[in-house]
Amino acid sequence: MSLSHKIVSHLLLIIVSILILTPIYWVFKTSVSGENLFAYPPSIIPADPNLFYYVEAWYTVDFVRLFSNSFVIATLVVVANLFLNAMAGYALTKQFPGKGLVLSFLLMSMMIPFHATIIPAYLLTAKLGLLDSKLGIALPALSHVVCILLFKSNFEAVPSSLIQAARLDGLSEWQILTRIMMPLSKPAVATNIILSFIWSWNEFLWPLIVVRSPDQQTMPLGLVSFLASFEDTTGSLYAFSVLVVVPSMLVFLLAQKDFIRGLTSGATKG
Repeated sequence: MSLSHKIVSHLLLIIVSILILTPIYWVFKTSVSGENLFAYPPSIIPADPNLFYYVEAWYTVDFVRLFSNSFVIATLVVVANLFLNAMAGYALTKQFPGKGLVLSFLLMSMMIPFHATIIPAYLLTAKLGLLDSKLGIALPALSHVVCILLFKSNFEAVPSSLIQAARLDGLSEWQILTRIMMPLSKPAVATNIILSFIWSWNEFLWPLIVVRSPDQQTMPLGLVSFLASFEDTTGSLYAFSVLVVVPSMLVFLLAQKDFIRGLTSGATKG
């Protein structure tokens, strides 16, 4: 690629990045200034920035309880996804009768939106006695087909000679999975953590259905309660929104390199 082509491509990337980051910056600017979003002409730099709206958002609702609920649920989801998806992905690297049927079933299940399964999911959760509980909120998200297939593709990229050598050393299948396959598939592990955490953290509809008491509310539900507390919520609303989004952004930024590698490392085998 010539120097001129590199300059043009970098300029395009910078322009696209600015377009993507502008709404994020505008939310943050409003959260520290409380400025009217519809003011014209709009100001680029916040006037008289302060943390008042963050303090107001913190004390208006029980922020610590909301955050701890969401964190516990997200932790349950992440841990369950790592183990369940890794075991399922490792099993799908083996040859067994009906493997093609299982893969077809998993792929077809991805075509069914979660909204179409809410009623049976609710009935199952009720039968298990998990309504209005953290485990009940986490239950539908304990495994994702996308992450299973991601583990499968990454495991298949591990040389078979390495697995055979591990068997000769006396390692069981569980030991091979935990000591060899997962350490060699760190990008897939990071991708699993990021996707499951973000999906769990931002989930609104399912907690809205199963949660009955304020003690089990999550951050998205707390945002709705916050909206009901004020008429003029310009600055405080955006401050609360920033507090909701920051954990997801931090998790992604901490593992973004492995996340990108996890989506591509299983593309080639060897």
